[in-house]
Amino acid sequence: MLPIEPDEYLSETLRAAGMLSVRRGCDTGMCGLCTVLVDGTPILSCSTLSARTDGHTVHTLEGMQEEASEFTKYLTEQGAEQCGFCAPGFILTVLAMKRELQTPTEEAIRRYLNGNLCRCTGYMGQMRTVRRYMGLPEPEVD
Repeated sequence: MLPIEPDEYLSETLRAAGMLSVRRGCDTGMCGLCTVLVDGTPILSCSTLSARTDGHTVHTLEGMQEEASEFTKYLTEQGAEQCGFCAPGFILTVLAMKRELQTPTEEAIRRYLNGNLCRCTGYMGQMRTVRRYMGLPEPEVD
Protein backbone atom coordinates (compact mmCIF):
# COMPACT_ATOMS: atom_id res chain seq x y z
CA MET A 1 0.00 0.00 0.00
CA LEU A 2 1.31 3.43 -0.96
CA PRO A 3 0.90 6.57 1.14
CA ILE A 4 -1.61 9.01 -0.35
CA GLU A 5 -3.08 12.40 0.29
CA PRO A 6 -6.91 12.68 0.39
CA ASP A 7 -7.12 14.74 -2.81
CA GLU A 8 -4.27 13.06 -4.72
CA TYR A 9 -4.79 11.56 -8.14
CA LEU A 10 -3.55 8.07 -8.88
CA SER A 11 -1.10 9.27 -11.53
CA GLU A 12 0.60 11.46 -8.91
CA THR A 13 0.73 8.64 -6.36
CA LEU A 14 2.19 6.15 -8.82
CA ARG A 15 4.80 8.52 -10.24
CA ALA A 16 5.88 9.50 -6.71
CA ALA A 17 6.35 5.77 -6.04
CA GLY A 18 8.70 5.53 -9.03
CA MET A 19 6.31 4.12 -11.61
CA LEU A 20 7.41 6.36 -14.43
CA SER A 21 5.53 4.48 -17.14
CA VAL A 22 2.50 6.43 -15.93
CA ARG A 23 2.86 9.49 -18.12
CA ARG A 24 1.30 12.91 -17.81
CA GLY A 25 -0.14 14.48 -20.89
CA CYS A 26 -3.40 16.35 -20.66
CA ASP A 27 -4.42 15.93 -16.99
CA THR A 28 -8.03 15.92 -18.21
CA GLY A 29 -8.54 12.24 -19.05
CA MET A 30 -8.39 12.79 -22.80
CA CYS A 31 -5.05 11.38 -24.04
CA GLY A 32 -4.60 7.94 -22.47
CA LEU A 33 -0.97 8.50 -21.45
CA CYS A 34 -1.80 7.87 -17.79
CA THR A 35 -3.65 4.58 -18.39
CA VAL A 36 -3.21 1.91 -15.73
CA LEU A 37 -5.17 -1.26 -15.04
CA VAL A 38 -7.42 -1.41 -11.99
CA ASP A 39 -8.67 -4.93 -11.43
CA GLY A 40 -7.70 -5.59 -15.06
CA THR A 41 -9.69 -2.70 -16.52
CA PRO A 42 -7.96 0.27 -18.15
CA ILE A 43 -8.62 3.54 -16.32
CA LEU A 44 -7.22 7.04 -16.64
CA SER A 45 -5.14 7.62 -13.53
CA CYS A 46 -5.01 11.41 -13.96
CA SER A 47 -8.74 11.61 -13.27
CA THR A 48 -9.01 8.89 -10.60
CA LEU A 49 -8.48 9.75 -6.96
CA SER A 50 -5.96 7.38 -5.39
CA ALA A 51 -8.31 6.74 -2.46
CA ARG A 52 -10.86 5.22 -4.88
CA THR A 53 -8.43 2.38 -5.66
CA ASP A 54 -8.15 1.25 -2.04
CA GLY A 55 -8.76 -2.49 -1.95
CA HIS A 56 -8.26 -2.85 -5.71
CA THR A 57 -5.35 -4.24 -7.70
CA VAL A 58 -3.49 -1.59 -9.70
CA HIS A 59 -1.06 -2.56 -12.45
CA THR A 60 1.30 -0.30 -14.32
CA LEU A 61 3.59 -1.33 -17.16
CA GLU A 62 6.36 -1.96 -14.62
CA GLY A 63 4.40 -4.92 -13.24
CA MET A 64 3.51 -6.41 -16.62
CA GLN A 65 6.87 -6.58 -18.39
CA GLU A 66 6.51 -10.15 -19.67
CA GLU A 67 3.14 -9.58 -21.35
CA ALA A 68 4.22 -6.16 -22.59
CA SER A 69 7.41 -7.58 -24.07
CA GLU A 70 5.40 -9.98 -26.23
CA PHE A 71 3.27 -7.16 -27.62
CA THR A 72 6.23 -4.81 -28.18
CA LYS A 73 7.79 -7.42 -30.46
CA TYR A 74 4.74 -7.04 -32.67
CA LEU A 75 5.03 -3.23 -32.52
CA THR A 76 8.67 -3.39 -33.60
CA GLU A 77 8.01 -5.89 -36.40
CA GLN A 78 5.34 -3.59 -37.82
CA GLY A 79 7.42 -0.42 -37.42
CA ALA A 80 4.71 1.04 -35.21
CA GLU A 81 6.73 1.94 -32.11
CA GLN A 82 7.55 5.57 -33.08
CA CYS A 83 8.76 7.80 -30.19
CA GLY A 84 7.21 5.62 -27.46
CA PHE A 85 5.75 8.37 -25.29
CA CYS A 86 2.22 7.01 -25.64
CA ALA A 87 3.36 3.37 -25.56
CA PRO A 88 2.80 2.48 -21.86
CA GLY A 89 -0.87 3.51 -21.86
CA PHE A 90 -1.45 2.03 -25.31
CA ILE A 91 0.19 -1.28 -24.39
CA LEU A 92 -1.80 -1.65 -21.15
CA THR A 93 -5.02 -0.96 -23.05
CA VAL A 94 -4.18 -3.59 -25.68
CA LEU A 95 -3.29 -6.17 -23.01
CA ALA A 96 -6.64 -5.57 -21.30
CA MET A 97 -8.43 -5.77 -24.64
CA LYS A 98 -6.83 -9.13 -25.44
CA ARG A 99 -8.07 -10.51 -22.12
CA GLU A 100 -11.58 -9.15 -22.60
CA LEU A 101 -12.32 -9.55 -26.33
CA GLN A 102 -11.70 -12.87 -28.06
CA THR A 103 -12.18 -11.97 -31.73
CA PRO A 104 -12.98 -8.28 -31.92
CA THR A 105 -14.05 -6.52 -35.07
CA GLU A 106 -12.10 -3.59 -36.46
CA GLU A 107 -14.78 -1.30 -35.01
CA ALA A 108 -14.52 -2.94 -31.57
CA ILE A 109 -10.73 -2.47 -31.58
CA ARG A 110 -11.07 1.19 -32.52
CA ARG A 111 -13.71 1.72 -29.83
CA TYR A 112 -11.53 0.02 -27.19
CA LEU A 113 -8.48 2.10 -28.14
CA ASN A 114 -10.45 5.35 -28.34
CA GLY A 115 -8.71 8.00 -26.27
CA ASN A 116 -5.18 6.65 -26.66
CA LEU A 117 -3.58 9.49 -28.56
CA CYS A 118 -0.35 9.17 -30.52
CA ARG A 119 1.18 12.33 -31.89
CA CYS A 120 3.58 10.50 -34.24
CA THR A 121 1.42 8.32 -36.46
CA GLY A 122 -1.77 7.91 -38.40
CA TYR A 123 -2.54 4.78 -36.35
CA MET A 124 -2.31 2.41 -39.34
CA GLY A 125 0.78 0.67 -37.94
CA GLN A 126 -0.75 0.36 -34.50
CA MET A 127 -4.00 -1.08 -35.90
CA ARG A 128 -2.07 -3.58 -38.02
CA THR A 129 -0.03 -4.53 -34.95
CA VAL A 130 -3.11 -5.01 -32.76
CA ARG A 131 -4.82 -7.16 -35.39
CA ARG A 132 -1.76 -9.40 -35.70
CA TYR A 133 -1.29 -9.61 -31.93
CA MET A 134 -4.94 -10.60 -31.53
CA GLY A 135 -4.56 -13.22 -34.29
CA LEU A 136 -7.05 -11.50 -36.60
CA PRO A 137 -6.86 -11.52 -40.41
CA GLU A 138 -5.94 -8.39 -42.31
CA PRO A 139 -9.01 -6.52 -43.61
CA GLU A 140 -9.75 -6.83 -47.29
CA VAL A 141 -8.76 -3.81 -49.36
CA ASP A 142 -10.91 -2.75 -52.29
